[in-house]
Amino acid sequence: MIFYRCLGRLPLGLLYPLAWVTYVFLYYVSGYRKAVVMDNLASAFPHQTETEITVLAKKFYRQLAEVGVEIARARYMPREAFQRRVEILNPDLLVDCSRGFSQTVIILTIHQGNWEWMMHGVSATLGVSVDPVYKPLHSPTADRFIREVRSRFGARPLPLKRAPRDILRNKGEPRLVAMVADQAPIRRERSYWTHFLNREAAFYPGAERIARSVECPIVFAQCRRVRQGHYQVEFHPLAQPPYASREGNITERYVKMAERAIREQPESWLWSNRRWKRRREKDQG
Repeated sequence: MIFYRCLGRLPLGLLYPLAWVTYVFLYYVSGYRKAVVMDNLASAFPHQTETEITVLAKKFYRQLAEVGVEIARARYMPREAFQRRVEILNPDLLVDCSRGFSQTVIILTIHQGNWEWMMHGVSATLGVSVDPVYKPLHSPTADRFIREVRSRFGARPLPLKRAPRDILRNKGEPRLVAMVADQAPIRRERSYWTHFLNREAAFYPGAERIARSVECPIVFAQCRRVRQGHYQVEFHPLAQPPYASREGNITERYVKMAERAIREQPESWLWSNRRWKRRREKDQG
């Protein structure tokens, strides 16, 4: 982690060549989770040929390496750099949903583009802090570093287990709360099952339950990679109170928006995630 901190002090012009070397190592030498990546891509795109899947996998590993060095650099980048490199396409939608940032809004997103830069780009452009909900890492040193990255510009990172209580306790507080909600819950955690990228998958129902309890709107944030080191963020209205629809409806809409975003720019999603390692029938048995 000391190496990663030192890495973050280098300019991006030096970091991207290092990212290319990392890509070569990950794909050609170590084969980091290559079986997982190839299986996930083949299942999500069954009509693609083996050659097309391989090309897509290489693009993914190249972007994964670049996002890795970008996250390291995020610890030391000034606000102005995020303003230049992360373009917010429709900030008015977020302003309107939050009533001019006078109420809580939950922002749901996925591991696409650069989800760390996206949060800082929103904060830098709109002049408001975005509190990210995160799952603590197993390594205390790595967890401390990622909290430092995410707590810049006034943000208050919320551990996943404490987030519902914190949001409910402060439901009258105007704030933006961001959740990267495409990870799979572990077996003992409450899950909502649905179909995602041609396979059955579990999702956290927490964001929907919090929104219903607090009666706050939910917005989906899509992060597109425009070119190396530059991204666009577009907001999509996901749900608005009063909530009279059946429970699970909001999560279903989130999954559909996530799928649409992934299919639009598949190489920039986190295919190395063991997203489908849980099986519903085993959990129920």
